[in-house]
Amino acid sequence: MKKQDAIYAAPLNEIIDFHFDERVADVFPDMIQRSVPGYGMMISNIGILAARYAQANSHCYDLGCSLGAASLAMRQSICQPDCDIIAVDNSQAMIERGRELLDRDTASTIPVKMICADLQDVSIENASVVVLNFTLQFIPLTERLTLIKRIYLGLKPGGILILSEKMAFAEPLNQQFHVEIHHDFKRANGYSDLEVSQKRTALENVMIPETLACHQQRSQEAGFDFTELWFQCFNFASLVAIK
Repeated sequence: MKKQDAIYAAPLNEIIDFHFDERVADVFPDMIQRSVPGYGMMISNIGILAARYAQANSHCYDLGCSLGAASLAMRQSICQPDCDIIAVDNSQAMIERGRELLDRDTASTIPVKMICADLQDVSIENASVVVLNFTLQFIPLTERLTLIKRIYLGLKPGGILILSEKMAFAEPLNQQFHVEIHHDFKRANGYSDLEVSQKRTALENVMIPETLACHQQRSQEAGFDFTELWFQCFNFASLVAIK
């Protein structure tokens, strides 16, 4: 049974920047389901996308894998021979719990290697699928284009990048609408106003969302000719870019 997220339930004298430590790893399945609209559907369909675009004798990468939900979805969907999954996260707590979850999966024999490392230090090579699932938003703005370019260069022709992000909106009214409806979503899932407020403060310096147009332009600058928005629920969206 998954533990309930109550990290921000009590008033905090000091709100430190959010990071994926032991406390977050312990409640992450509950946190992500109650905080990200459409998360379950998005993960399922990442598996479908991976099944179509994974190539034989190639690597699939899950960068910023947290507990490995996208890795598991890919593992259960991919049928190509000699294809493996490399899952990377810089949180040792996430990697340890992710390995436990993957060990319970006996439905697939596709190998998954979980690595605790900075994803910016990991070589991307011979890749047919690369997933950045709510990961780029935690990378410094000045380093994002370099990462996307590196992914593009590491992809095989016909390979895909799946990029899921919380979105910002250029127009103030659009931004206000999406912020308010997202907070309503969290309240409907049992978070208090205090929890919503304190977590927002903890995230404001470490998670910097961008507009859809920014992501599309960066994808084009990196070399991708095709970028498509395939999923959106409120201010959470996912794009696919094909090399």
